[in-house]
Amino acid sequence: MKTLLKNVRLETGYRYDGSFVTAAETEIFDVLMEDGVFKKIAPEITEDIETIDAEEQLMVPSFREMHAHIDKTYFGGEWKAPSPASEGIFTRFKEEEVLLPVQLKTAEERAHKVIKHYIRHGHTHIRTHVNVDPHIKTKHMEIVRRVLESYKGQITYEIVAFPQHGLLRNGEAFMSIFEDALQMGATHVGGVDPAAVDRRSSEVIQTTFNLAEKYHLGIDFHLHEPNTLGAFDIQQILKEIEVRSFQNEVTLSHAFALADLDEQLLDELTRKMSQHNVNITTSVPIGAGPVTIPVKYLFDNGVGVSTGHDSLVDHWSPFGSGNTVRKLNQLVQRFSYIDELNIGQSLKYATGGITALDESGNMKWPKVGDPADVLLADAVSSAHLIARQCPVTAVISKGSVIHREAYDLKGELR
Repeated sequence: MKTLLKNVRLETGYRYDGSFVTAAETEIFDVLMEDGVFKKIAPEITEDIETIDAEEQLMVPSFREMHAHIDKTYFGGEWKAPSPASEGIFTRFKEEEVLLPVQLKTAEERAHKVIKHYIRHGHTHIRTHVNVDPHIKTKHMEIVRRVLESYKGQITYEIVAFPQHGLLRNGEAFMSIFEDALQMGATHVGGVDPAAVDRRSSEVIQTTFNLAEKYHLGIDFHLHEPNTLGAFDIQQILKEIEVRSFQNEVTLSHAFALADLDEQLLDELTRKMSQHNVNITTSVPIGAGPVTIPVKYLFDNGVGVSTGHDSLVDHWSPFGSGNTVRKLNQLVQRFSYIDELNIGQSLKYATGGITALDESGNMKWPKVGDPADVLLADAVSSAHLIARQCPVTAVISKGSVIHREAYDLKGELR
């Protein structure tokens, strides 16, 4: 299949005042997509095929949602705010004992609504965590796999079998259920706060790695534990990778401890995470405590960092939007980025590390042969897109348009 995008705005370099970047320079191109990749990029391409006029909108890489829970959500249903968590995470576990079985009748419908929402906001990849617990067992895995398979050709996806209520604290019977879930299309073994939830940190981490090796899966640990407790679990995970020479992907989600460590320990953990290709996913939380991890520092020192929304709205949080432009805007405001370079380069946290320009202003995307997973946005640069939260008007996956919206093209409050 061939599709031709006409009049596409691409970032081609930076404009400088001395050493300071004042603006992103752009030019208008035609972009030919064929068999899921970029076939030709030139000032003008003429072919008698399906053609879309981009109307000089900006083209950027599509987004990757790297931390979602599409299986347990209020999204698409009636509004309901969460209740206070008087016992922290254990309050939520108790709620789920009752809530999740009741929600089974709406879980599939709502998962569809979440995915369509993500697509509309520019996502062509979703990693979702899926509850496996003593109360709903593998039912969520069945639902989520069925829902995601129905979007084959539109999005790619990963499924984390997630022992939300702990891995070992529910006994041997649960371990059998969890192993069943790992064989139902999971790409990753999940985990949550080994020290705080199971209170058997080393054993939980070792068991998680045993399962990942047995079923040839990646690992995604949710670590909310603060300061030195969280650092202890990160050290245990890094040690396990080293001892086993573990080669599959390891992600630490949240990793709040990294926001609250002294410089020496942070440097040590960052160096080891980079050495062992451990990556981080953050929802860019803003709270009373030190919970926003040093995103740019980690990335600049070799640790891959991605954004995720966690939940859209559920009994954990009412704040998720599924809008990654908004999420990036939150990130740049949190770190006080106001200049073209730092705002624009922040796009990489949502695209798997891809930006149109490198930090020196060299054009590095798109290139012939790259996957044609792109967005069109009513913006004049990546920084403008993020800072002014400009609208996404088209989503293209493997060269095929999977979503379009009509806008009066003015640029958001330009």
